[in-house]
Amino acid sequence: QVQLVESGGGLVQSGASLRLSCAASGRTISRYVMGWFRQAPGKEREFVAEISRDGSNRRSYPDSVKGRFTISREIAKNTVYLQMNSLKAEDTAVYYCAAAATAIPLGDRYQYDYWGQGTQVTVSS
Repeated sequence: QVQLVESGGGLVQSGASLRLSCAASGRTISRYVMGWFRQAPGKEREFVAEISRDGSNRRSYPDSVKGRFTISREIAKNTVYLQMNSLKAEDTAVYYCAAAATAIPLGDRYQYDYWGQGTQVTVSS
């Protein structure tokens, strides 16, 4: 199995940028579809970004973050990143990194097998 540890969260002002990192250990991330999710207080965990496990690095995003967030991975460092630009107050949440063994999770959190502990992102307006 794979262990995931997120970092890079913090408190920023609206319009700022942050880059989250997800360091994996135990197995290489190339075996998994990697994703980012977030959960705000009182809300369900929602899909933020996903990158395929094959060499195509196919990415998908929900409309709420498309054009502002970018997921990437660095196989040599066994790390996944989430670059977040033009942050808004509604982006405030705990952000989780996740790994899915299935080939096409399509952003479905129930298809993800491994989760990190989360990192808090707070955007002040």
